[in-house]
Amino acid sequence: MDVNQYLEIFIDETKEHIQNLNDQLLVIEKEPENKDTINEIFRAAHSLKGMAGTMGYKRMQRLTHDMENVFSEIRNDKMKVTAGLIDVLFQSLDAIEGYLNSIQETADEGTDDNEPIIQELNRILQEGVGAPAKDTNKQEEKKSEAAENGEKFPMKFKDMKLQDHEKSAMKEAIERGSNVYGVSVFIQENCILKAARAFLVFKAVEELGEIISSEPSVQEIEDEKFGLDFSLYLITDATLGKVLQAVKSVSEIEEAVGQAYEEDEAGSTVHTEESVKEEKQENEVAEVKEVSEEPSVQQTTPAATAVKAGNVAAAGKNNKPVINRTVRVDIEKLDSLMNQVSELIIAKNGLVAISESDNEPGKGNMQGVHEQIEYLERITTSLHESVMKVRMVPIESVVTKFPRMIRDLTKKLNKKMQLYMTGEDTELDRSVIDEIGDPLMHLLRNSADHGLESPEVRRERGKPEEGSIFLDAYQDGNSVVIEVRDDGNGIDVENVKNKAIERGTITAEQAETMSDKDIIDLLFLPSFSMAKKISDISGRGVGLDVVKSKIETLGGSVEVKSVLGEGSTFIVRLPLTLAIIQALMVELGEEKYAISLDSIQTIEDIPVEEIKYVEAKEVINLRGIVIPIVRLDEMLEIEKDEEKPENLIVVIVKKGDKLAGLVVDNLIGQQEIVIKSLGEYIKNNKIISGATILGDGEIALILDVNTLM
Repeated sequence: MDVNQYLEIFIDETKEHIQNLNDQLLVIEKEPENKDTINEIFRAAHSLKGMAGTMGYKRMQRLTHDMENVFSEIRNDKMKVTAGLIDVLFQSLDAIEGYLNSIQETADEGTDDNEPIIQELNRILQEGVGAPAKDTNKQEEKKSEAAENGEKFPMKFKDMKLQDHEKSAMKEAIERGSNVYGVSVFIQENCILKAARAFLVFKAVEELGEIISSEPSVQEIEDEKFGLDFSLYLITDATLGKVLQAVKSVSEIEEAVGQAYEEDEAGSTVHTEESVKEEKQENEVAEVKEVSEEPSVQQTTPAATAVKAGNVAAAGKNNKPVINRTVRVDIEKLDSLMNQVSELIIAKNGLVAISESDNEPGKGNMQGVHEQIEYLERITTSLHESVMKVRMVPIESVVTKFPRMIRDLTKKLNKKMQLYMTGEDTELDRSVIDEIGDPLMHLLRNSADHGLESPEVRRERGKPEEGSIFLDAYQDGNSVVIEVRDDGNGIDVENVKNKAIERGTITAEQAETMSDKDIIDLLFLPSFSMAKKISDISGRGVGLDVVKSKIETLGGSVEVKSVLGEGSTFIVRLPLTLAIIQALMVELGEEKYAISLDSIQTIEDIPVEEIKYVEAKEVINLRGIVIPIVRLDEMLEIEKDEEKPENLIVVIVKKGDKLAGLVVDNLIGQQEIVIKSLGEYIKNNKIISGATILGDGEIALILDVNTLM
């Protein structure tokens, strides 16, 4: 069985389980007696263990198995949740996430056994339940007792209590020449999904005969209410060697032992072990051949899932990294999509019917074409909206990992802080979601590390010792806004200004004319944020250039508002999607360009004489606001028309609070466009964010207003 086909599902579900465990551990840390949470953690660890074992990731399986053992004792009230245990469990989750990252990159979990974490889990387990040995499993105790008696794998079927009707059936079978065997099966200690292994054994044995009785019962085995062994009696025409061979062909079965059952006047007797060995040796070669030729046995025991899965790592090393490209979709969204596709087909058939009509082209026929085109336009708009909804993912998938991060920072920085989040159900395009996690994490770290004051300083300032960090997400038109704010120190503008002058970023003269906002924006400059001592300036400079560039590559923007002593707010604005946008089409000379409607404030007709100059740069005064203008034809090196118009068409664009006027030759109109990448071979300046193909096949370039400004 090739489990590579399940790799993406495994990665998706493992991420969900890790996140669930993170969330539940944060709850249990505050409510150590919460039984529902304890049970949920046990179930999640159990599921994770099973998935890892099935895929053949033994290290991940072992770690989750030990986590499950701990919570098994906690849910049975044999030990309590402690702060030390929570810390070790969080370390365990980080280790599991490390395995997952390795699996995503190479399909191999790596070679780190995380032995210190496993030893610490077992130490806590032993101390918590007062157990002298590492493994408190009753089956292990029984096995060690058996080992002392000289039997590592005892024939436990001898102790089974058979009902009278079972004995009668077995006696009748012997009389008609069939064989009756007692068999004890021992599962490997590190096996997960014991019930599944037992089921495969039963399936393999039933291919050879009829099971009369089992200990524990079938129901108890199905519910995993048994240790690491079970026993059974069966009636079969096959040899004992063949039965044992079929059992052992199931993976994760350590051993199987058996003997023939006979009954005489004195009661039940069995063959000696020596006779069984002789019989087994005589039939060994033939048995292996027979088992391998029986498709029914082989299908249920393909040597089996976990063994073959163990080869995933080897196979994966030559594969490309596993990239998560899946989106879970509500079935109603797919139904809506299907309905619109069916309407699309109806519209297509209508156009085909008109084109094939024998009527002479005339007004009536053209009227039909126009009606069909309008119908088609409505459907494609609706289809676009539906596909957008399918691509949309709640931002929750990104922000759920942040409470754990803040919890860790609380301990690391020795500060008291709490994270409050709203709008987790706000949806963004999947391609944006995948990229936005790191910038948001960086902003939160900035708030925790540099924004919030120490408990002592907060007390002096009359603030609560516990600082507050807020992450709020909401939709605003065709954009999603995410705000990260805190009630900390805020940005010391004077400090930033002095540091900027000291480093030569700006001159003292420039600083005099700059607003507070302009000075704060200096923190986003790469040269500024890379200074080693920048953390002296309330720490806001560290890495903000990386945050800004990442958000702008997603077509978004970031701005800061800050009040000294009260806190700061970082406002991130992102487009809902990166695939299809509403754009204004404009002409520059003979070339066509697209500008996203989200970036456009207004369109103005400005007389040439109203253009003024500030510091030798062209500006216009629009309703009391001075706005710089940009001659796009000069910037894009387009041949100018020699005739100078009396009026200029100026598209006023915005980026945060900033405005600029783009001078264009003509307006074509609003259009829904599909963004196409220019590809890696075209080295364009960053003013161009992509291209689109127009209805007549012509290509129009898309202007990136963020970069332009």
